[in-house]
Amino acid sequence: MRGMSESTSPAPSPWLIAGLGNPGPQYAGNRHNVGFMVADLLADRIGARFKAHKSRAMVAEGRLAGHRVVLAKPMTYMNVSGGPTGALSAFYKIPAEHVIAIHDELDIDYGVLRLKRGGGDNGHNGLKSLTATLGRDYYRVRFGVGRPPGRMDVAAFVLKDFSSTERKELDYFVDRAADAVESLITDGLERAQGAYNG
Repeated sequence: MRGMSESTSPAPSPWLIAGLGNPGPQYAGNRHNVGFMVADLLADRIGARFKAHKSRAMVAEGRLAGHRVVLAKPMTYMNVSGGPTGALSAFYKIPAEHVIAIHDELDIDYGVLRLKRGGGDNGHNGLKSLTATLGRDYYRVRFGVGRPPGRMDVAAFVLKDFSSTERKELDYFVDRAADAVESLITDGLERAQGAYNG
């Protein structure tokens, strides 16, 4: 029985890819919901449909570029998205270093991407919630939405839909962010940063 004596290495941990946003159709086109938009595109790419999970998230499972992935859209509001994400991390036994959060970023120009691992939350309440649950050792795909014009309130800005001008390029930028997630998983952070940061 040759196979009985051979040691088998454990299967690699899947990746948990959490698109951050707010649930409900009234928020669907908001700048704050770009993480949901990228997660939806990734689900299309792997041919999976989102289903409700007991963690209070919508979840889709499949293989992305040959790697097992769990896509998640927390169904709590952005500010408490760490709860569902942490619950999924525990349920699937996925360590923080295999978690990728996709989120909007005010301090980056519209459509520009920045990939990083760890660091602060930069005032982003979704990241603050994730960090409180997971620690800092997860990856972030930061999708630039730019600063609000004039004296417009930051919260009002991110809870508004992308402008008609921005929407002309939105599909391209969302597609590029999904590519960046794939690159992060397959090529590692340094190569993905070289290809997509900036």
